[in-house]
Amino acid sequence: MTDLPKLSRPAGSALAHVGINSLKDLTRLTEKEFLALHGVGPASLPAIKAALSAAGLDFREN
Repeated sequence: MTDLPKLSRPAGSALAHVGINSLKDLTRLTEKEFLALHGVGPASLPAIKAALSAAGLDFREN
């Protein structure tokens, strides 16, 4: 089971394609890298940032 928030199908597929299956996996990416994934748009960012923050995690620094 994943702890990622509910995302659009394209965004979820984009994350799965690059091996991101959990919030911890997501910390390997910078915010810019996350937004650059094909299928991920700016609408996904608030949910992802809120989920990361709630888990005490954040995107990788540049």
